[in-house]
Amino acid sequence: MKEIQWDKFNYFQKEELKSGLEKGLDVSWYANPKYNWLKMQIIREGLENNLDVSCFANLKYDRSQMSEISEGLQENLDVSWYANPEFDSYQMWHIREGLEKNLDVSLYAREEFDDLQMEQIKLGLENGIDVSSYLNPNIDYEEMKRIRLNIEIEIEKEKIL
Repeated sequence: MKEIQWDKFNYFQKEELKSGLEKGLDVSWYANPKYNWLKMQIIREGLENNLDVSCFANLKYDRSQMSEISEGLQENLDVSWYANPEFDSYQMWHIREGLEKNLDVSLYAREEFDDLQMEQIKLGLENGIDVSSYLNPNIDYEEMKRIRLNIEIEIEKEKIL
């Protein structure tokens, strides 16, 4: 590891670096003044938990995105579904939650769906309905919700009859 240029870091960043060094971690993963101390903390904690920090130690990610990827790794999920800087943290959350519930995230883990659309697709999958009728990024989330609820109502009616 190359020498740390301490004068490039603020107090909080230095504290994260010191904490990692004290624990014998490879701080080269986050010894970059472009990472704020919160991002440094996520990387340091990932190293402490023996996570593959290469999945999220990237300046393209904001702190929330890094956190979503780290959480997925902690749960042994296939984060390749959402470790993409084009997804915001809310989209990542819906994909991660779908993976945790063993849903077919391939249906909605696409950049053209916003987080609210992803939520409607995920809810449909959770409720065991066929989401194909609203699996279209040109349908806004409110219309998706209306379609989903109508399908769920029809299914309930059939159960009663």
